[in-house]
Parts: sequence; C-alpha cells; structure tokens
Amino acid sequence: MATESYKKLVAWQKAFDLSIRIYQATSSFPDSERYGLSSQLRRAGVSVPSNIAEGECRRSDRTFLHFLNISYGSLGEIDTQLLIAKTLGFLDEKSFSELSALTSEVGKLLNGLIASLSKKLHTANDILPTNRGFSEELLTYEFETHLEEVTS
Repeated sequence: MATESYKKLVAWQKAFDLSIRIYQATSSFPDSERYGLSSQLRRAGVSVPSNIAEGECRRSDRTFLHFLNISYGSLGEIDTQLLIAKTLGFLDEKSFSELSALTSEVGKLLNGLIASLSKKLHTANDILPTNRGFSEELLTYEFETHLEEVTS
C-alpha cells in the first residue's frame, strides 16, 4: 500500500488492540449470540481502527475528521455493548474492566485527534463531542439504580 502512516497513530494502534481483544472475549460468548451481541461487538470493534485508517488514507483533514467521528461513535456502541454483555453474564468483571479501560483510552486518544484537527480546521464548535444541549437531569441520570431495577 502506498501509505501506511495511519499505523503510526497511537489511536489506531490502541483501537487495533481493542478490536483483537473484543474478538478474543466474544469467542466465549454463547453460540446463541453468534449473530447477536457477539457480532455487534465485533463489527463495532473492527469499525474503530478501520475508520481511523480509511480517514487518514483519504488525504483530507476534513474527511479524516469525519471518519474519526465515526470511530468515536463506534466506541459508544462498544461501551454500551460491553455493559450489556457484562449484565447478561457473558463477560466477567476482569474482562469487562480491561475492555472498558481500553475503550476509554481509545476515546481519549480520538478526542485529542478530533480536537487537534478541529482547531486546525477552525470548526471545533461543530465537531467536538458535546452534551448536545441535553438537560442536566438527563446527563446525571443514575444508571446504576436503573440497572438494578432492570436486572432484578
């Protein structure tokens, strides 16, 4: 390939690692989840490094920024699906914690890239993840209380 500079990005390296670890973790999911949660997690996991690579290879900062935001969205899917997998007993606490920590690390790296490119393109207000105007009540919802209600 003419360019493989995306492989030098720490965000891509960590996202690649996350993808591999998701595949390893989901290999022990029940067979009934092969086309369900396992497949969803794997697709979202592969999406993160793939979109970083595709965006960087397109040779446009604005396009790269677009693909970084897609990767960031996929991290939201992963975060949610990991919680579902843990709640359903498909992931033990250790695996969940490790995958969640790596997901968070990749998110921070992507946020840094997004902020840097946004500043360069002078579009920070349009691109950076925000609370999108949600009320404080929605942002501080007690998820743990809700989780207890759902699982009991």
